[in-house]
Amino acid sequence: MAASRSAADPAAKALADDSFPVQVRRRSESSLAVLVPHSLIQTRRLLVRSMRDPLTLMQAVVFPALLLVMLNTVLGRQISAYADYNALYGSVPMTTLVGVMSGSMAGAISLGREREAGLLARFWVLPVHRASGLIARIATEGVRILATTVVLLVAGYALGFRFDQGLLASLAFLLVPMLFGLAFSTMVTAVAVFTAKATLVEAISLISSLMMFFSTGFVPLFAFPGWIQPVVEHQPLTLAIEAMKGLSLGGPVQGPLIGTLLWSGGAIALFAIPAALGYNKASRR
Repeated sequence: MAASRSAADPAAKALADDSFPVQVRRRSESSLAVLVPHSLIQTRRLLVRSMRDPLTLMQAVVFPALLLVMLNTVLGRQISAYADYNALYGSVPMTTLVGVMSGSMAGAISLGREREAGLLARFWVLPVHRASGLIARIATEGVRILATTVVLLVAGYALGFRFDQGLLASLAFLLVPMLFGLAFSTMVTAVAVFTAKATLVEAISLISSLMMFFSTGFVPLFAFPGWIQPVVEHQPLTLAIEAMKGLSLGGPVQGPLIGTLLWSGGAIALFAIPAALGYNKASRR
């Protein structure tokens, strides 16, 4: 009797012969097999949001390009005569790195907004890999840094900047802002997940401005007063600028490049774990 009732029941029949569409999750969200596709989906989301965000575009591309044009128009001839080389070999690297820092700060502000709006918490309860969010932000930073570098190089070429050291040096030139930018982004991400948005903007803007004005991107090192030259010479922005200058114009590369590696590696080692822990904590709010 029960068997005949089961046979007459359409739902029971559908389940019995596997014709009813039942979705089965074959892989856990913590599986390594889903880490890459989940990270790619979130990277695409962040890239689309960045391209539609006027703040990110202004800080990462428009402001540095206008700064480069302004410096070359107002001070380029005087600096070139004083330094005995084209001022663009200092201003192009400097504005590129400024754009990298500004874009990282805009990304950190967006991260703070997502934390306050509860978007990170919503992603946390979805069946997505826990590490995909942070990996996606790193990948997005890499794409944004490369795009900023290319745009500033195009603007520099239009003004007269050239690579004089060959193809390999040109490729190495692109890697310097990538390394510097990822280190700076790690730092601001760690700050963004633990502090208020206003504090982040004020503190990072002050640090970036001081690094920019007290660097060799404006004038050569010997133009600074003697008492501050050691600080200017060994601060991370100057080292990255000098490495990029050597890779494009010529000159010392090994020392500035090693200094950039040490500063960047130290920043990543110091802030990577706090950034990851803070991101997880912010996602569970």
